[in-house]
Amino acid sequence: MSKIGIIIGREYRTRVMKKSFIIVTLVTPLLMVLLMLGPTLIMMMGDSSQRNITVIDQTGIYRNVLKDSTKYHFIFADQSPDEIRAANKNKDKNAMTALLVITDSLTKNPKAATLYSYQQIDVDTKNYIANLLDKYVEHEKLAAYNIPDIKQIIEDSKANIDIKTIRWNDDGSDKVGSSELALILGIVIAILIYMFIMIYGSQVMAGVIQEKTNRIVEVIVSSAKPFELMMGKIIGVALVGLTQMLIWGVLISVLYGAAMMVISPQLIQQSAEITATMGSGQMPEISSGMMGDIFGAMQGVNFLQIGILLIIYFLGGYLLYASLFAAMGSAVDSETDTQQFTMPITMPMLFAIYAGIYASQHPDSAFAFWTSLIPFTSPVVMMARLPFGVDAWQIVLSVGLLVLSFLGSTWLAAKIYRTGILMYGKKPTWKELWKWLKY
Repeated sequence: MSKIGIIIGREYRTRVMKKSFIIVTLVTPLLMVLLMLGPTLIMMMGDSSQRNITVIDQTGIYRNVLKDSTKYHFIFADQSPDEIRAANKNKDKNAMTALLVITDSLTKNPKAATLYSYQQIDVDTKNYIANLLDKYVEHEKLAAYNIPDIKQIIEDSKANIDIKTIRWNDDGSDKVGSSELALILGIVIAILIYMFIMIYGSQVMAGVIQEKTNRIVEVIVSSAKPFELMMGKIIGVALVGLTQMLIWGVLISVLYGAAMMVISPQLIQQSAEITATMGSGQMPEISSGMMGDIFGAMQGVNFLQIGILLIIYFLGGYLLYASLFAAMGSAVDSETDTQQFTMPITMPMLFAIYAGIYASQHPDSAFAFWTSLIPFTSPVVMMARLPFGVDAWQIVLSVGLLVLSFLGSTWLAAKIYRTGILMYGKKPTWKELWKWLKY
């Protein structure tokens, strides 16, 4: 056991002390937080430059409808479109963002408005103008019915149903849930567990091939058994993965929390300004109440359970696949020869990621249930199901089968490893690998 401990320490120190490990460990959380907050930051960085819209209103109706705002300025003109175009031909294109021509009553002819510009009009400008005209036409059509308070009647008739989801716990308590949040969490966690298992599993194979190519392994096996060498390498890389996972978890939580404390007030204020300009019916308002609902739904998720099981399933899935990767690495002399052997290993994991996405949408289906028990897919699929709530007996059974499969795969991998680690110059076939298992 002491020899395995020495090998574990060597594998751990050599990998953790690498500059690439330190850089990736520190930079990745920042990139992930920026990725999560990317849409919000882009929305907050919206273009605030002035838009000058020249208007030719041949009906004379819409002068009081098209009102200026902090971003849009309307200039009404009496010339023809050709005269406006000729007058602005040699001027700065930013002096006139667009020319709006209204040829007829929009109540009678909704297609009577046209926007002309030197450059393609952005969506925000088009939607702002259309919204102002839409609200006026809607008001005119409602007024034509001559029904008292018809606008208020229509507003009162809008249901705006908001169905809340409450999950019953076994102890009789209730928790606020969110199907959307559970779906997102399930997919993200499934992808993360897939990435961790494949990245660190392939590192084991690469390390075995490198030591075999450099003939270092011949020196090591003179003082340690091949099984001890294989287990030391697998466990050492596992500890590296756990270290990186824990650091990422802490850094992402701190960075995301600090960013939300800065962004949330600005986002709420900006949303209120947009809603006041565009109208409450045009886009959802990000209010303090909505933020409270989001945080309430997050409190309904058992992050402690997810975090613990994330480590358990990472270790179980990693140990299962890493032992197979180590065996395949010992059977070849270079990474270019690994394709025929690694394909049967990677295919179940590729299938698992698709099964995990399906399970996050249908967590209680028979397909999701069985794939969350099969050891080769359970680390991904079970993690995708967890945010929706999974019975304890299913988790225990899934983990138990995963542990048994790891022990079996390690026993088989050790048979291939002890023979293949000292084999050089010959590319083994599947038939030869089967013979090694019988030695």
